[in-house]
Amino acid sequence: MATRKRISTSGSPALAAALRVLKRLQDKHHGVVEHKDLTDDQRALLVDTGFLRPVMKGWYICSNPADGDGESTAWYASFWAFISGYLGKRFGKRYCLNPEASLLLHTGNTTVPGQVTAVAVDSGSTVVKMPFDTSLLVYPDNKRVPKSRVEVRGLQVWPVAEALCMSPPQFFVNYPTEAEIALAMVRDPSELLTTLLANEGMPSAAARLAGALQFAQRPHDADRIVKAFAQAGVALKPTNPFERATPSLAPSRERSPYVLRLKSMWAAWREDVMQIFPAEPGRNMDVSAYLALVQERYVSDAYNSLSIEGYQVTDELIERVARGDWNPDGGPEQQKTRDALAARGYYQAFQTVKESIARIFVRENAGDVVQRDHHDWYAELFGPAVTVGVLQRHQLAGYRTGPIFIRNSMHTPIPREAILDGLETLFDLIRYEPHAGVRAVLGHHLFVFIHPYFDGNGRIGRFLMNALLASGGYPWTVIRMKRRAEYMNALEHASVHRDIKPLATFIKEEMEQWSPERE
Repeated sequence: MATRKRISTSGSPALAAALRVLKRLQDKHHGVVEHKDLTDDQRALLVDTGFLRPVMKGWYICSNPADGDGESTAWYASFWAFISGYLGKRFGKRYCLNPEASLLLHTGNTTVPGQVTAVAVDSGSTVVKMPFDTSLLVYPDNKRVPKSRVEVRGLQVWPVAEALCMSPPQFFVNYPTEAEIALAMVRDPSELLTTLLANEGMPSAAARLAGALQFAQRPHDADRIVKAFAQAGVALKPTNPFERATPSLAPSRERSPYVLRLKSMWAAWREDVMQIFPAEPGRNMDVSAYLALVQERYVSDAYNSLSIEGYQVTDELIERVARGDWNPDGGPEQQKTRDALAARGYYQAFQTVKESIARIFVRENAGDVVQRDHHDWYAELFGPAVTVGVLQRHQLAGYRTGPIFIRNSMHTPIPREAILDGLETLFDLIRYEPHAGVRAVLGHHLFVFIHPYFDGNGRIGRFLMNALLASGGYPWTVIRMKRRAEYMNALEHASVHRDIKPLATFIKEEMEQWSPERE
């Protein structure tokens, strides 16, 4: 994104007025702004102060003035909203994302893709270059814009079953998790046959999907496709399009793409973690002795929060700008107060986590304990902020009620409406997992992957990791500040590149840093 020059706007009525207009646009268009939505003076002022960032000529997104010029957070947070707004302005509903992009949206893929392809009813071919090496390809093909389009995240897409029929074989290789989830979302092969038998039929796609259903342990559904084509005079030989050796999902009635994704990730990754992690030490010592070791290793990583809230223009911010007490970077006194509250809250939460560990150490089921107690950890973590009036008590009562974004990450956490199902699935996976190392590594990563809170997800995720490490007698493990970049990269690698091995290795190394041999 373009570099901006910070200008002084203390007590600026003009900026306050521009922000009021921007807030209306933000609420209406999800933070996507076209040049004609603002006057030239308003636009220039908002860009100079960092409230707007250009995406391409004539198009902007809302951003956080405190972010540096090289930060990608605002763009990744606004990516799909921008695609939706841009395509909607240009083509109305006379377009559709291609089948592959449609399936990524249907299956809850949380990674920002490098390129999105859209097909328009009437358009020239064009490639729209966007920030951070992302792009949008648009080309005309009336036959590839289905009449039965559906809408996901404000975008026109193919229905799941039709998109599976129209996707090329490489989709099952490049996106095996998404392909498995999409298959699981198809309840009956009749949904596929409607498309596969239309017009002159699609025998190659039918053979591929019959093979995919066999791979997914749904042989009767595969047979129905073979028999339907046999009745039409076409002999099918099912071909498995997947390259992975075994499926990551068992047949079930579950249709939530987010629940299916969590189950798939756990099943696909647990063997990798078990190969990397050392054998469980076991809970052989007295619980008081173990808790004494935990207390000795108490250090505050309260400043390692992984998340930021998607930047929003609020009425309070507008009033502060108008009064002249707005500082985009925060002041030293404000930072000092935040640090003191965070340190006290972390201490209180740490003591509460120790109580949870005590119950786990005496053989209570770890999944039951962390599901029940993580609310208490969170309440203690932010309790001091409630005491001084920075937060309201009701803000600690539940999970986030809106979107959230991880700084500079191409992964966007699951939507708020999927949080309860996602956490319930995660705690079930923890509850029935026999290996403590798997519980700790995957429990930590998937909690952060879900990102259920507006703030504190990293701290609660590390508390969760250590409570689950205790379930196998592993030592309390501190993620050190000097390795924070490696830690963040490992989390990103798992979320975006579907590889848990770097994170499992990292946690193992940090755990060994605290082994008795090194103390």
